[in-house]
Amino acid sequence: MFTGIITDIGRVRAVEQRGDMRARIATGYDTGTIETGASIACDGVCLTVVDLGPDWFDVDISAETQSRTNLSKWTDGRRLNLERSLKVGDELGGHIVSGHVDGLAEVVSVAAEGDSTRVTLRAPADLARFIAPKGSVALNGTSLTVNEVEGRDFGVNFIPHTRQVTTWGDVAVGDMVNLEIDTLARYVVRLAEAG
Repeated sequence: MFTGIITDIGRVRAVEQRGDMRARIATGYDTGTIETGASIACDGVCLTVVDLGPDWFDVDISAETQSRTNLSKWTDGRRLNLERSLKVGDELGGHIVSGHVDGLAEVVSVAAEGDSTRVTLRAPADLARFIAPKGSVALNGTSLTVNEVEGRDFGVNFIPHTRQVTTWGDVAVGDMVNLEIDTLARYVVRLAEAG
């Protein structure tokens, strides 16, 4: 489990197609504190560490994961939002995030709003019903509050701090981002449909 509070910006060092895709990710984390088999959210996708070096870790990415996320577009040099998994006693600063991406949302507009940046995204039709104003979403692993919803489109704000400590300072119209809907929203909609 994760909180959607990004704690490092990694960089893809290499991508190799094997039976699955293998990626080497440069990190500022102390890799001496990471064990093989640990889970790290990479742009919001929970991935398992399969190898380690002094300032990098490797992950394998299945065809299933590639088909549901933007990871198949990873290339050398790409910056990634990273978060290590929760430990008992960690602060829950964002919201509970599983690292199981539901689909891709498209960035449809980016505009300055004071010192913040307002971004409007378009959710896939089958996921839009799970997104509510003042609810939570995880976008490329970042826990965010939804400002407004209009059909499939929804808006979020990025304060300067968030843009500096995540990859959101690089956002552009047309970007496809990993979307994880809030777990609570998923169950509320399911209960309403069953009732």
